Amino acid sequence: MTDRPVPDWPPADRPTVVLAGFMGSGKSTVGRMLAERLAVDFVDTDAEIARRAGRSIPEIFAAEGEDGFRRIEADVVGDVLASARGVVALGGGSPTVPAIRAAMVGHHVVYLEIGADDGFARVRDSDRPLLAADDPAGRYRDILAARTGHYRAVATHVVDAAEPVSSVVAAIIRRLDQENS
Repeated sequence: MTDRPVPDWPPADRPTVVLAGFMGSGKSTVGRMLAERLAVDFVDTDAEIARRAGRSIPEIFAAEGEDGFRRIEADVVGDVLASARGVVALGGGSPTVPAIRAAMVGHHVVYLEIGADDGFARVRDSDRPLLAADDPAGRYRDILAARTGHYRAVATHVVDAAEPVSSVVAAIIRRLDQENS
């Protein structure tokens, strides 16, 4: 648990659950399964960014750099958090953007926490723009360390994402049930 207040449950005017965490923490995979278990919609904000932009995340990074991507991301995530009803999976860098952190206030946010070794093992063969470095594992570790405080600051709950997906989903549901009882 964190000291951040937990919104009323179930929320009538916002997403049921917002998942935050670093790349490889399983936000999309957990989000899909959690939405299915809760019988609600699922929105992956990275997929929504790509859909609205008409190009992939790596293409956006290549054309506009990280700052350009973060501006697009802030607009899309703000729209999604204002309108989605269900489970929302944020991009790994979303909580580092002040406008997105502000949009997250009042939402039920679960931080899917993962260690550097476990997380990197999941993404080592991906085309993640932020890992384009001579030492991608070191880059992963450095970025994760820099972002951990942001994830914890926005979280109403922290869940160990190194567990199997079904266990992570069950832990989230237990936490929701505990709040509702």
